[in-house]
Amino acid sequence: MKIGQIRQSLSGFYDVYADGQMYRTRARGNFRKRKITPLVGDVVEFDAPTPQEGYVLKIRERQTQLVRPPVANVDLAIVVTATTEQEFSTNLLDRQLVALAVAGIEPLLYFAKTDLLTDAVYQDRLALADAYRKIGYQVICERTAFSESALAAVKAALTDHVAVVMGQTGAGKSTLLNHLQPGLDLATGEISQALNRGKHTTRKVSLIPIADGLVADTPGFSSYEVFDIAANELTHYFPEFVRLSADCKYRGCVHINEPQCAVKQALDAGDILASRYENYLQFYETIKNKKVVYNKKK
Repeated sequence: MKIGQIRQSLSGFYDVYADGQMYRTRARGNFRKRKITPLVGDVVEFDAPTPQEGYVLKIRERQTQLVRPPVANVDLAIVVTATTEQEFSTNLLDRQLVALAVAGIEPLLYFAKTDLLTDAVYQDRLALADAYRKIGYQVICERTAFSESALAAVKAALTDHVAVVMGQTGAGKSTLLNHLQPGLDLATGEISQALNRGKHTTRKVSLIPIADGLVADTPGFSSYEVFDIAANELTHYFPEFVRLSADCKYRGCVHINEPQCAVKQALDAGDILASRYENYLQFYETIKNKKVVYNKKK
């Protein structure tokens, strides 16, 4: 028996990497009965008499699990954020950060399209990047698009991690990966997405070795439209609120209507980002007003 990591899934086959070699395997028959589906990124125990014929026997416990893309054990997300005035949204950025925190995945913020900004707007983005760094996030924001130092910082962050790349359409996700790994030639733009929308398209998910790490080859994590948490838990996913909440008068303060709230005091003093607090209020209302959706039988 061997231990390895699933690096690719395609049409019921799982390519498992172990000891410097790739093995093509299938899942054991009883996996289907037990409704277990191996995922790319899974650490598995498998048996393979030859590199072309093997069976996955057991999936080891997952640290994280994503639905889109279907990858296990992701521990880093590169959040590619377009910084141009018509595309930039702190609301979307904060949504992504909350969703990643709920999933237990570390974010790396990459501010893209900075070369298209005026000097004044770039200075604004730089100040914002600094504010996010103070919260505790790792942020890359450089004047030149895909500069040597920016790419070096991403490569350093990727080392020994399993990562997804996420961000709005057209933010530059594929372009970033192509710069990180020349010769990768990932299709950029809408055409590649359109090709993958066909009903009978064979879904292939792979982990690509890049800079001593592994990156999922499909854009990741589009489940940040909804939050599967209770409204009063939202505060736990804003690190600056967590630090301040020890000084709130009431335990369990959600920083909205309570008196002597340290978060609101910090907001009034300009010590936390007003945009973050406004987004927090909006997310809180969204979660509170969310209707329960019952799955109808098809």
